[in-house]
Amino acid sequence: MKTRANIVLVHGAWADGSCWSGTIERLQANGHHVTAPQFPLNALADDVARLRQVLDLQDGPAIVAGHSYGGQVITALGADTPNVAGLVYVAAFGLDQGESLGGLLSQGPVTPALAHLFTDKQGFGWLSEDDFVNHFAGDVDPVRAKVMHAVQQPLAMSTFADVMGVPAWKTLPSWYLVAANDEAIPPDAERRFAGRMRATTIEVPSSHVPMVSRPGDVAQLIETAAEAVLAKS
Repeated sequence: MKTRANIVLVHGAWADGSCWSGTIERLQANGHHVTAPQFPLNALADDVARLRQVLDLQDGPAIVAGHSYGGQVITALGADTPNVAGLVYVAAFGLDQGESLGGLLSQGPVTPALAHLFTDKQGFGWLSEDDFVNHFAGDVDPVRAKVMHAVQQPLAMSTFADVMGVPAWKTLPSWYLVAANDEAIPPDAERRFAGRMRATTIEVPSSHVPMVSRPGDVAQLIETAAEAVLAKS
């Protein structure tokens, strides 16, 4: 690309900013300014505040990409998005107004990646190693997947009760990557999210972590979003 884009990457639960490493390398190689901060995961409001903090540091509007629970964070920006040019959802939750993560997940059977999710005394949820390696990151080399499990950041279970306000995707152009072999969020749910937000959508045969197993596809979708936004500016 001839014009550099600002790109902010939002990790999800049981992950950290390093999960975007392969995608970051590709985006930086093409001249983009990329930021992938760490999110506390202790409250949705705190995660949104961290995202706004990072957006304030950009030198112009940014493409914001969220993975998994990170989709909840970018959606919760609402209509107050003066420094956001577009949204990219990567196997991510894209809730509508009045919905909650808990309400959505209760509509179907527990997915394999979350089958043995356990909550500690402080109210944070963790994934077991077996579920993480075999289902959450099922198409990642097991050695790497075990490292990812070791550095997982737990998610405050209170976030499952947070009710979404006006979603940011109502007013911003959106793109969506459906992970066809996802065992954390059902692929059909991802397709519904993408459909109702009228997102430009691609589908890849990956586990729940395509930014790790297929970083080229994720980087390409983000660049597609950046190109579309820059073409209109």
